[in-house]
Amino acid sequence: MNIVESVNMAVKTLTANKLRSTLTMLGIIIGNASVIAMVGVGQGAQRYASEQFESLGPNVLFIIPGSEEANRSTIDIPRSLTLEDAEAIETQVPTVTAVAPQLQSQQPVTTGSKRSSILILGTTPAFTEVRDFDVERGRFFTELDVQRSNRVAALGSDTARKLFGDTNPIGQQIRVKNVSFEVIGVMEAKGAFLGNNQDDTVFIPLTTMSSRITGNQSPYGTEVTFISVSAKDEQTINAAQFQIANLLRLRHKVTNEDDFTIRNQKDALEIVGNVTGALTLMLAAIAGISLFVGGIGIMNIMLVSVRERTQEIGLRKAIGASQQDILTQFMIEAIILAAIGGVVGTAIGVGGVTLISAVTPLKAGVSPMAIVLAVGVSGGIGLFFGVFPARQAAKLDPIVALRSA
Repeated sequence: MNIVESVNMAVKTLTANKLRSTLTMLGIIIGNASVIAMVGVGQGAQRYASEQFESLGPNVLFIIPGSEEANRSTIDIPRSLTLEDAEAIETQVPTVTAVAPQLQSQQPVTTGSKRSSILILGTTPAFTEVRDFDVERGRFFTELDVQRSNRVAALGSDTARKLFGDTNPIGQQIRVKNVSFEVIGVMEAKGAFLGNNQDDTVFIPLTTMSSRITGNQSPYGTEVTFISVSAKDEQTINAAQFQIANLLRLRHKVTNEDDFTIRNQKDALEIVGNVTGALTLMLAAIAGISLFVGGIGIMNIMLVSVRERTQEIGLRKAIGASQQDILTQFMIEAIILAAIGGVVGTAIGVGGVTLISAVTPLKAGVSPMAIVLAVGVSGGIGLFFGVFPARQAAKLDPIVALRSA
């Protein structure tokens, strides 16, 4: 019997028991769909995290108060960074292009009858360069505004909409902690970063923030929440990190453990990528269990089929069918079940990934490698778990098979 006849016979046998064949394929379908969906979601999470970090600005380093060990603990960290530290980094570190110290606090903001709690961020004009923010209307504050502690503010796009609706906010007044500010600009939409809405922010000069809103002064100067630094390019990030660390150790007279931590955007992204990659692998492995269960289901049904078709097998062998013919037919049946289950599961998985991409921020994508792997594994499972029942069928003695019928 040639292969075409074996395939035709296998198809007829399977279609004669549609419900049983469908239920047999169910495990493979679920497994394939789960593997493709999990891999797609994992890759989407990696892309989302990458875009989130890239939105912070090019080649950015973040300097925060407290040592690495202290920042991992629950101990309250005293502030150790100042505006003067930022100015020293800007003038003394050659691998740095711009420095933006930031002092932030959640405060009530009012305008007319509207009142809302909004993040107030005191910074310098370099903030727009370091963090890659653009002004949509009006202007950002200048170095002169910082030097004079002027009461001017630029609003995030969501803040402007929240406080003024469709009205042009330029030239309008807002009150932050009972201090009046003139709105001089509205920023372009930036989006959220790790759940924090960067567009729901009021930007004011850092000196105004320190003197009128938070009062963060220390014996060492004007304290800041953290400092954002932009390196010249990707090749100089490590050099900039090293030079900044040495400078701050000298300024802070560090003799033992650093009282600051420098975090590299690239390192943070790599850590996030490793975490999401491990989670994707784990989820795909868990989903792959369904493929294994589906393979066992195929083997069970094929064993039942061998028992039910004992007479047919005996009759075929009695009229000249070889063991190889019987083996081939049952193997083809198992492979067809697994392959169709793989194709249907792939279609469901692709549809699920597309739906997730449409309704969530995750830009989940369908990996061709995941599809090839899932379909290949499902076919392999059909082959592997079909071997035992097929061999049992092929080894049946025709006389015994006809008698048992």
